[in-house]
Amino acid sequence: MLVFWKERLVFLAVPKTGSTAYESALGPRADIVVSNPPDLKHAPIYRYNRFFRPMFEKNGAPDMETLAVVRHPVDWLSSWYRFRRRPFMEGKPNATHHVDFNEFVEAYLKGDRPAFANVGSQAKFLEPRPNGVRATHLFRYEDQSGLQSFLEKRLTVTLDLQRQNVSPRMDTQLDPKIEAKYRRKCADDFALWESIPEGGLIS
Repeated sequence: MLVFWKERLVFLAVPKTGSTAYESALGPRADIVVSNPPDLKHAPIYRYNRFFRPMFEKNGAPDMETLAVVRHPVDWLSSWYRFRRRPFMEGKPNATHHVDFNEFVEAYLKGDRPAFANVGSQAKFLEPRPNGVRATHLFRYEDQSGLQSFLEKRLTVTLDLQRQNVSPRMDTQLDPKIEAKYRRKCADDFALWESIPEGGLIS
């Protein structure tokens, strides 16, 4: 999570959407950088609303806007799958070496997800709160030019992004039948991504 106090902007770090690269590029420019622990670095809307928003309001910033990036759901799960197949993960409960991508997605769609497929949900991460707190600005991960243009204009900076924390490349072709099931059972995640136009969404 990155907080830009003067600009009244909070960059929420949705997992597997390139947040580490933006943290490296914008960390020196930010007023607050929350890089650890992971539960705070990747604080979802409900945690931001409960812990961070009240603190900001008490210090004179009741009008903070929030920004988040949303990745295509299939690509998002592919990134998680590949991330958990890194060599040093082998043998750990969260590792995915013992399953192929289709098996990983099938496991993700179970009611009681095994540890290796328990990676949350982008829609749940960004679920608006009853008091109206929500992500003010949404960008597709695939629209890096739109996201960077917004940040450069809002923060008066020139970005030089370096890819970081990149998952290893491998074939993660998803069976059409499994994808159809994924779209049906996780419709909110697909609807969220599809609701964001090129150039971003302001709510």
